[in-house]
Amino acid sequence: MSVEVAGVILAGGLSSRMGGGDKGLLSLGGRSILDRVMARFLPQVGPLALNANGDLTRFSALQHSILADTVTGFPGPLAGILTGLEWAGTKTKAAMIATAAADTPFFPSDMVARLVAAIDGHHEVIAVARSSGRLHPTFALWPVGLSEPLRHFLVEEGNRRVLSFIERHRFLEVDFPLQPLRSGTLDPFFNINTPADLVEAERILKELPA
Repeated sequence: MSVEVAGVILAGGLSSRMGGGDKGLLSLGGRSILDRVMARFLPQVGPLALNANGDLTRFSALQHSILADTVTGFPGPLAGILTGLEWAGTKTKAAMIATAAADTPFFPSDMVARLVAAIDGHHEVIAVARSSGRLHPTFALWPVGLSEPLRHFLVEEGNRRVLSFIERHRFLEVDFPLQPLRSGTLDPFFNINTPADLVEAERILKELPA
C-alpha cells in the first residue's frame, strides 16, 4: 500500500450484554476472539495497537502497544479512535490508522487494502466499510490529522456518535460483499455482543474454509 497505515483494535467497551469483562478474551473455536481479530489485522497494517481500559496487565502477553483511553468516562468507540490517532501521530510514521472492533472475528482479510484503494491517494478522506447497505463506522480508515478536531468534538462538544463525527468530514463508503456459507451467507462484520452471538459464531466458524 502506498501510505503507511497503523492498526488499532478497539476493545475499550464495557461488554454489558456479555455480563461485563472482555468479549475479545472469550474463546471461539479454541482461540480467543481477540487472537482471531489480531491474526486477520496484522497482515493488513504496519504498527498495531490495542485500545483497552481497566487493568491493562491482562494484555501483558501481547507484543503490541496497549492504549488506555486518553479521555475519561468510557465515552465509547470514539475515545478509542482518538487514542489511536494520537498514538499514531506521536509514536509512528503512519499517515492514517485503520480501526477494527475486537468482537468481530470474520472481518475481511483485504479490508485495509480496499479502503486505501478507495481513497486513491487522498489521505485527508475517511473511508468507512459498508455491507448490506449498512455502515460500520468502527471499521474505517482515519487520517491522523483528525486527532485535534476529534478531541474537540468528543471533549468540548460532548458528542459520542462516531457517525456524527464522520459526517462532518470528507468520507466515502466502501462496499464489502457477503461471504457464501454452506447454509447461507455471512456478513463479514458480524459481531459478538451476546452469548447467543457467540453460539452463532461457533456455527459460522465450522462453515468457513480452514
